[in-house]
Amino acid sequence: MTADLALPPPGADRDEPPDPLYASVADWVTGQFLPVYRRPIGGEFRWCPKWWLHAEAITRLTALWQSWEAMRLQPGTGTANWLRDHLDHQLPVLLGRSGPFAQCSVTEHVDPRPAPAEPPPPGWWDDGDDGEEDDGAPPAPARPGPWTAGAQHDGPPGGGPDST
Repeated sequence: MTADLALPPPGADRDEPPDPLYASVADWVTGQFLPVYRRPIGGEFRWCPKWWLHAEAITRLTALWQSWEAMRLQPGTGTANWLRDHLDHQLPVLLGRSGPFAQCSVTEHVDPRPAPAEPPPPGWWDDGDDGEEDDGAPPAPARPGPWTAGAQHDGPPGGGPDST
């Protein structure tokens, strides 16, 4: 059901990192994640059997797998730290009502709909560097628009020094 979590044998070459226990994120999901971290699906927790069609789920599960592979080898508290620092944060996001599987059920996959995006106006991301030497003046704002000084706005998301 789950892989042996044993540390490398004494005397093993510690200069080379050990091979991962799982060859891919898909192997880790089916061999470790799903059998061990079970939740009652429905209501608070969502899952999609076609999890590999959800880009956010792939990203989060890959991060969990890679960190699990690294931290399982740390003696003492490696696994406990992985649970606290990685799984305990990612699991409610991944399986939550507003997570990547929000519209799916264990019997139906619903393709995620991308949020619409418009291209920024020309010059939005210019850094203001015209190639001339520094004249001692403060640098131009990194992005013109609603976050520049003097603009009528509520400030950048989350507040900050430019907030009004």
